[in-house]
Amino acid sequence: MDLITSIVRLVMHYRVRAIRRYATDFESIQRKTLRRLVRKASGTSWGKQYGYDSIRSYADYAERVPVNNHSSIKPYVMRMLGGEPDVLWPGKIRYFAKTSGTTCDAAKFIPVSRQGLKHCHLMGGKDVTASFLDTHRQSHAGLGYSLVLAGTCSPVKPGSRIMTGDISAIMSRAIPGFFRTMLHLIPPAGMLRRIHDFKDREQIIPPYILRKRLVSFSGLPGWNLRLLQKTVQMEGKQNAEQIWPHMEMFAHGGCSLFPYKPVIEKLFPSGNLVCIENYNASEGFFGVQTDSNDPSMMLMLDYQVFYEFIPMKEYGRADARVLPLWEVETDQDYAIIISTSSGLWRYEIGDVIRFVRKAPYKFVFVGRTALELNICYEKLNIRQADQAIAQACQSTGCIVREYTVAPNSDNYDENSYHQWLIEFEKEPDSVEAFAFVLQKCLEQTDYAYMRTIESGALKPLQVIVARQGLFYAWLESKGKLGGQHKVPRLYQSRKLIEELLSMN
Repeated sequence: MDLITSIVRLVMHYRVRAIRRYATDFESIQRKTLRRLVRKASGTSWGKQYGYDSIRSYADYAERVPVNNHSSIKPYVMRMLGGEPDVLWPGKIRYFAKTSGTTCDAAKFIPVSRQGLKHCHLMGGKDVTASFLDTHRQSHAGLGYSLVLAGTCSPVKPGSRIMTGDISAIMSRAIPGFFRTMLHLIPPAGMLRRIHDFKDREQIIPPYILRKRLVSFSGLPGWNLRLLQKTVQMEGKQNAEQIWPHMEMFAHGGCSLFPYKPVIEKLFPSGNLVCIENYNASEGFFGVQTDSNDPSMMLMLDYQVFYEFIPMKEYGRADARVLPLWEVETDQDYAIIISTSSGLWRYEIGDVIRFVRKAPYKFVFVGRTALELNICYEKLNIRQADQAIAQACQSTGCIVREYTVAPNSDNYDENSYHQWLIEFEKEPDSVEAFAFVLQKCLEQTDYAYMRTIESGALKPLQVIVARQGLFYAWLESKGKLGGQHKVPRLYQSRKLIEELLSMN
């Protein structure tokens, strides 16, 4: 056992002990979190508007404060972007995560306070490391470097100290120097700040990381794997293990790893790479896969985030219930509502999760409230689509790089079906055979989907092969290379797929 890894494990073990408390103290942790958030914000414009100084219980809070979305808080956010203090959270907010969401529509600005950075976003990164080192006692992570591909951020206007950009870039700026040094995070923050264009990064970063003993990497699967593939090609190697034989861990988030597993197996054929899923978003860091043998994630309860949930069976109804954590059930889908130390109050982030266990609360990501294909009650979500395409790849021996799905028409009729535009890294021998297998895999994932096919309400899917580099070119045309940007998997209208087909 190397001394450096042992010291890092010892220093971070306090977080392992704290996470173990989730199993018994979940309600008290969450109630205490809410009290502290409300008390801290009582002097803000928002706190005064809703009488935070007289809120004494969760019942008071739920009765007094409405459920919000980005549209309802936008006027407050614009005041904060202008430099006004004490609006949603005490003091001036210097950072705003700029996100277009999964749908790549109009930009949204999410406030990120100093407390939110320290006690939520950065705490998540610490807990990933702490959990990995606790469960992998033979790790030598302290002897190597960790590749972290942060995005970019810039002043909201020339000369302003208020910054907007990718949450990864904001986090990178906030990581303490000693922590960056202790974990050997690369590339250096200064290098990433100088190189804004992702195409330039693809040329500059591979030669740099070739000289480093990489032991882990983290971020969105698509951009990380693309960079590693490019480095392997530049060196004329067959896989990444020939360059970095000590690679141990990939901490990923932002989208499912299912479609990328064949690429990972090709890059790391030994099977020794441990993939750890995280649930991190512009609004906060909410989940960590604390056991690599269990695909579910632990809901992180002491990150200055108070959680509530709307049952998806009731979502959209005026009388829909909003439940605190201690009232949720397993095997039910819930839309997430958060209150945070960045000034998001009963804020609906648009994500859907399903709890698989209580005490401690563990969950899987299901999809987005707004991103679900449902033209005739089939209710196909992102998790089902990702699982089906991964199974189809395994069955047919092909590798998918990117994909998106849309209905064949914006208007449902008796001939409606799902159209899958797929960019393959390794194409199947027969596209028709692949489509047939994919169809069967989808039918196995969800009864509602199978029922629509059996009844004839939905016709069998169609697969269209995308040219190499299509999705990359589309993201480039939108100015969305690198960072937090990704291709929407499901789109209820034809808008996105028509743009892609026109470029195909």
